[in-house]
Amino acid sequence: MARAALSADVVVDLALQVVDELGPAALTLSAVADRAGVAAPSLYKHVRNLAELRGLVSTRITDEIADRVGEAVLGRSADDAVRALMTAWRRYAQRHPHRYSALVQTSGPRTSEAGARLLGILSATLRAYGMDDSAVVHAARCLRAAVHGFAVLEAENAFGLPEQPDESYDLLIRMMAAGLSALRPGPPPATGGGDG
Repeated sequence: MARAALSADVVVDLALQVVDELGPAALTLSAVADRAGVAAPSLYKHVRNLAELRGLVSTRITDEIADRVGEAVLGRSADDAVRALMTAWRRYAQRHPHRYSALVQTSGPRTSEAGARLLGILSATLRAYGMDDSAVVHAARCLRAAVHGFAVLEAENAFGLPEQPDESYDLLIRMMAAGLSALRPGPPPATGGGDG
């Protein structure tokens, strides 16, 4: 390959090419250097080590997911927004299964800003249900666990029964929306009274 003009962004672009084509386990500094047409030490001007590169890759992936779900929920509210968010998130994982598998799930210095952006979109979506800050955190965790768990199982072809995963995912969306609606604060229940 012809030698590339390198920057941190170009290194991440090349790393994502490796991940997309060969999977997350294939991501090494030498694999990226080969694509750039340079020796591996040339990458150290742009990334300190493989761990930092993985963090930068994860940040890019998180930003991409945030872009997709942010666009999907725009102008929507409550159940409609939850459906759009969950659909967009799954669609990203379906279109980029290796990339999604490379996503680092723990927050670190590189990924915290992108993670906070995604959490902000989740939180804004959930506030339509009238939740306070603590309830939003719990609901966001549940929503993330549901979407991520389904996406990972689907990517690993773990759904072997003949029923269609699309139908299962639609049920999951309806279950999440119903659960969130049930948590919506309302007036206190009526107490019994009268002559009865």
